[in-house]
Amino acid sequence: MKLSKNAKNAVYIGTLCSISYLAVYIARNILSAVTPQMVEGGYTEAYIGSISSLYFIFYAFGQLINGAIGDKIKAKWMICMGLFGAAITNFVFSRITLFPNAAMIVYGLTGFFLSMIYGPMTKVVSENTEPIHATRCSLGYTFASFFGSPAAGLLASFLAWQAVFAVSSAALIGMSLVGFFFFTLFERRGIVKYGQYKPEKKGAKNIGILFKHQIVKFSLVSILTGVVRTSVVFWLPTYIAQHLGFSPEASAGIFTAATLVISFTAFIAVFIYEKLGHDIDKTILLMFSSSTIFFLLTYFVSQPVFNIICIVLAIMASNGAASMLWSRYCPSLRDTGMVSSATGFLDFLSYMAAATANLIFANAATTIGWGALILVWAALMVVGVIIALPYDKMKGRKAKAE
Repeated sequence: MKLSKNAKNAVYIGTLCSISYLAVYIARNILSAVTPQMVEGGYTEAYIGSISSLYFIFYAFGQLINGAIGDKIKAKWMICMGLFGAAITNFVFSRITLFPNAAMIVYGLTGFFLSMIYGPMTKVVSENTEPIHATRCSLGYTFASFFGSPAAGLLASFLAWQAVFAVSSAALIGMSLVGFFFFTLFERRGIVKYGQYKPEKKGAKNIGILFKHQIVKFSLVSILTGVVRTSVVFWLPTYIAQHLGFSPEASAGIFTAATLVISFTAFIAVFIYEKLGHDIDKTILLMFSSSTIFFLLTYFVSQPVFNIICIVLAIMASNGAASMLWSRYCPSLRDTGMVSSATGFLDFLSYMAAATANLIFANAATTIGWGALILVWAALMVVGVIIALPYDKMKGRKAKAE
């Protein structure tokens, strides 16, 4: 089948963004993947939890700041500078861990540099492709974001933890150079253009536009799914090692396999979304409901293999709701001219929630135990079900009946 010019351009942009985002997510998931190794080497869970929380805070505020900047500066510069800066701080962190406070700050800066990428990337995709292609492109780098976890786990299975950071840094530098070259090429060929959509209004009036686009509802979806897709996944290798009794090496291998399966969530979510008549509300409701059930099964099923299957399905279901947010909702904001700002704001909420959760989970695992923590995760998904209920449609039906 011959592709149209618009479809070909979408393939070019989507491929470049997806590969770049894979490098980002390998870097983001390394600390999680090597945590069992670091704990075995004498680092405490509380210390690693503090590092990851500081990273999430830097990343969250970076999303807020860089999301707004991304609506004003070319995506090429934002993305490539972010990749290069993260490569440097990522590598330096692995070499100065004997200085705990300095190491934490440097790793936090990695989060800030990586926050320069997602908002501008979503903006450049939404403004240079048709809506159907924008969803497919977003699907591509959403898949890449999930695939980053097994890739990091695979590296952790074969290399010492410092070497894993070095390989990741090399990948980030490589992608920053490759990205700069291809973005420049796409600009010259007219595949990528900037500033095609401007906000209709300025200042505080922009907030009113976003309210009309259900920004409050999707902010809550971002918070809940952020806890699961970031914090729960972060602690998954440690959960497998401590709660289910596997060795650090086996945990890294299981984490790789589990997150490889999780990486296909975006495709499954979009498939279900299309089968449900492109109804984003129904899809999110189904995802949160399924996640609640699977987290409860995780609590009650003690057999290790089935326990892992249940928790993986719970994470996949929650990530399905996240896929609707990032692959469908954010690109749909193209006409507002605020794709990068809105995406950055939603990501800010997601990672602030994850940062808070990471601090709580690090201590909760040792105080209340993993079992009770699973119930907490299930309760969060129940909140998601309540948020996802189609209140507007129910009001409409009620008004009709009256």
